[in-house]
Amino acid sequence: MDLIRITDKIDELPQQLQRWGLIPTEGDYKCPTCGNSLKLERFQDRPTKLGGPGIVVEIDESKFGRRKYHKGHRIEGQWVFGGFERGTGRVFMVPVEQRGTNTLLPIIKQWIKPGTTIISDCWKAYDVLHQEGYEHLKVNHSITFKDPETGAHTNSIESSWRAAKSSMTTSGRIKAHVPGNLARYMFLKRCRILQLDPTLEFFRLAGELYNPVAPREDFDEEWSDVGEDEDFIE
Repeated sequence: MDLIRITDKIDELPQQLQRWGLIPTEGDYKCPTCGNSLKLERFQDRPTKLGGPGIVVEIDESKFGRRKYHKGHRIEGQWVFGGFERGTGRVFMVPVEQRGTNTLLPIIKQWIKPGTTIISDCWKAYDVLHQEGYEHLKVNHSITFKDPETGAHTNSIESSWRAAKSSMTTSGRIKAHVPGNLARYMFLKRCRILQLDPTLEFFRLAGELYNPVAPREDFDEEWSDVGEDEDFIE
C-alpha cells in the first residue's frame, strides 16, 4: 500500500470520528492545541462532587444569552445552574430548561456532597435543602447582597458567572453554543486550579472517556482495505 493511500485515510479520520459522535460539529469543548472536541455530556456524567461537612458551596442560576435586537432588558438564551466551592474555587455549571425543585435538586445531589453548607438566594426551589441533608443559608438579594446576621453571600458564584460570560464571544452565548463554551470554561479553570497542562489533560480525559479499541462497524467497513500484509513504500 503506498503512502498516498495511507495519508488519504488519515485525512479522513476527523470526519470518521465526527460520524461516530466523538467529534461533534459544535457545542463541545475543543482541545486548545489540536482543536478536537469532547462532549460536555461525558464530563457531566462523571462529576467530581464539591463540598462536604464544614465546606461552603454557593449556588445560583444565571441566563446566558443576548439582548433581543441588542437593546432593552429581555434576554434570549440558556439558563444555567451552577455552584462555587469556597477555598478551592472549583465550580460546576449545568444548562437547564427549568429552574424548579424537580430540576435543580437532582443536580445539587449529583454535584454537592451531603453535609455541605449551601448558600443561595431566596429562590423557592431551594427551600427543601434542609430536608435533603444540607446546611442551608440564604441571602435576600432584594434587601442586601450580604446577610448582616450570618454573613452569607453569593458573590463568588456571581463573579464566576461574569468570568464565564466574558470568556465567550457574543455568538458563543447563543443557546446552542452555551454548553460547549461552559465545558471549555470549566475545563480550563480546573487546569488552572490543579496547575495542569490543558493539552495533556485533554488527551488524558479523552483516553478515559472514549475506548479507542471498541469494535465499530464503520471502522471495519471503511478501513477494510488497509491490510496487515501490505507494506509501506519508504
